[in-house]
Amino acid sequence: MHKIRVQRVKEVEYQRIKNQYLLIKKNILWQTFKNQRAFQKQEGIFQNSKKLLAKKTSKGVRYWKEVGLGFKVPKDAIEGNYIDKKCPFTGNVSVRGAILKGIVISTKMTRTIIIRRDYLHYVAKYNRYEKRHRNVPVHISPAFGPVKEGDIVVCGQCRPLSKTVRFNVLKVIPNEIIGNVRKQFVLF
Repeated sequence: MHKIRVQRVKEVEYQRIKNQYLLIKKNILWQTFKNQRAFQKQEGIFQNSKKLLAKKTSKGVRYWKEVGLGFKVPKDAIEGNYIDKKCPFTGNVSVRGAILKGIVISTKMTRTIIIRRDYLHYVAKYNRYEKRHRNVPVHISPAFGPVKEGDIVVCGQCRPLSKTVRFNVLKVIPNEIIGNVRKQFVLF
């Protein structure tokens, strides 16, 4: 009788410790991607359903798609747990129109970067070219991880995502620029 009671107490203690561990583990996992007040969920995914249109990953159900045009889906878009409705791989955004290439000059905004596009403008009077540039704000998905100033990105045109943003990053090419990124003149 005494052995059974001791065994039951041990089982209860074990369950309590296990539950605390799972709760802590769950909170740590939750905190890694929850940085908004509202509950973050993907559009079109019912989380309690058994039959789904979305693809199943090791961490559960996740919606992702290929944007086409020969661009590969980043691994984090498939296996990650971020929620971004403006992401071309996991959100409701289609890429169509122009494909641009530029150099990253600012990463100060949340999920938005500024790229610089350099070009030459012909001046007929002097029969010469002058250097010009345009700064383009571009949405960058968390699937690409942190980008640095000086990296080269390929972006595709999409519907207006905000007042100024009309492009989405499709590919990041790591690059080392020596000196000030804004002073470099790079033609693509």
